[in-house]
Amino acid sequence: MKKNVLKITLFLFLILIMSACNSNSSDNNNNESHTNDKDNKSETTLKVVIDPGHGGKDKGATGASGKYEKSFTLSLSKKVEKLLKQEFGIEVFMTRTDDSFISQESRYRPKYANKLNADLFISIHGNTFSNPDVSGTETFYYHKNSHLLAEVIQNHVVEATGFRDRGIKKKDLFVVKDTEMPAALIEVGYLTNAQDESKMRTDDFQSRVASSIVEGIKEYKESSEKQGVLERIF
Repeated sequence: MKKNVLKITLFLFLILIMSACNSNSSDNNNNESHTNDKDNKSETTLKVVIDPGHGGKDKGATGASGKYEKSFTLSLSKKVEKLLKQEFGIEVFMTRTDDSFISQESRYRPKYANKLNADLFISIHGNTFSNPDVSGTETFYYHKNSHLLAEVIQNHVVEATGFRDRGIKKKDLFVVKDTEMPAALIEVGYLTNAQDESKMRTDDFQSRVASSIVEGIKEYKESSEKQGVLERIF
């Protein structure tokens, strides 16, 4: 009788040990799965830097209305930031979030993006010209690996503005030259054109353009993922 009780006790003890081992194994697998999910999310996150042109005592262009470019670029950039924050797999950063002055000599804007190891850099501006009748949207880039980004962004923004398509151009601008990732500078429209500026200052116009910039970023992201890599200069 005592032998049977001992056998049953040993049997139950072995079952408890096996159950504990299986539980630990399951927990380890779950932990590995969560870790892999975090790693995968980290790998697929696109870091985007939005750069509202000018700021502070650097007022930028003076529009036909007498208002400054710096207020237009910040307003539009904040709308882009808000939309990008709603996108899965995209992390957004701003070079400025208020009317702060950023010295060009410091090269802070590209340095900020490089330090973040960002994947994309987009600088937002309003154009100016002595002839008030000049109109249009254009996008600048410098490095070869930025050509596709500039092209995609230009196509989307032109559709949103309805302004003349002035195309994309290679230009030696420090914000697109000193950045180590694909970079583009968008001249949304001419603030010196009274008719265009009146549109550019409205929330409806800016919301459309902000959406177009986000769609351009998403299209570029998809194209890059298909190619298997986001090109960098170095």
